Amino acid sequence: MLSNGVLSDLQDRPPEILIVEDDPGLRVLLTRTLRENGFRATAAPAAPDMWRAMKEQPFDLVLLDIMLPGANGLDLCRTIRRNSAVPIIIVSARGDEMDRILGLELGADDYIPKPFSNKELLARVRAVLRRTTNGPIEHAVAREALQFAGWTVDLRRRALTSPEGAEVELSGAEYDLLISFLENPQRIIGRERLLELSRTRLAEASDRSIDVLVSRLRRKLSDQAGGRALIRTVRGAGYMFSAKVERA
Repeated sequence: MLSNGVLSDLQDRPPEILIVEDDPGLRVLLTRTLRENGFRATAAPAAPDMWRAMKEQPFDLVLLDIMLPGANGLDLCRTIRRNSAVPIIIVSARGDEMDRILGLELGADDYIPKPFSNKELLARVRAVLRRTTNGPIEHAVAREALQFAGWTVDLRRRALTSPEGAEVELSGAEYDLLISFLENPQRIIGRERLLELSRTRLAEASDRSIDVLVSRLRRKLSDQAGGRALIRTVRGAGYMFSAKVERA
């Protein structure tokens, strides 16, 4: 069963998981495994069923297969991410590094290559939900907001607002990375340290996956900051968040 901490952060209700998988046997197995371990699970065999389910109710996490009839899971991931910050775990037999990197680039929060055990699936689902609901740094949650260069991060809502007042959608991994930078402003953070901070969300984290996440976050910040580089690359050392951070 889920820990009390996860359940309380989800308002004492079982997390809602959407399974998008065309293989009937695996779809039944995933549904049964999740339900037997304290989750609510809805299954969709193809993209139209997925969109229908997402219109009918909100979900706390999406398990998304890559190879689907009439659609590519990576394309679906991109489309979901344009409109929602719901955590996405890609599930696929295509487990090579480039597919994992592409999935992260498109906004996925984790990637599980087939075959996998039920224990691994549950561990990754719980880790993503824990990071999404609790935030990456426990002592930061006691404060209500962090501010930098006109931007505001509402720590209770896990929301990022631009200087113009627009809310910017972040995936769970992007949010975690941003908080890591905001807790260490104007300091160089090496890739190894960022890997440590990301491993509970990205079980297969690598230097390349960290670079992808930094690139995604940097692009979202610069799009709203007139091109100002808030995250600087320090050659041979890592990355540095250049703005001053204030706690509100």
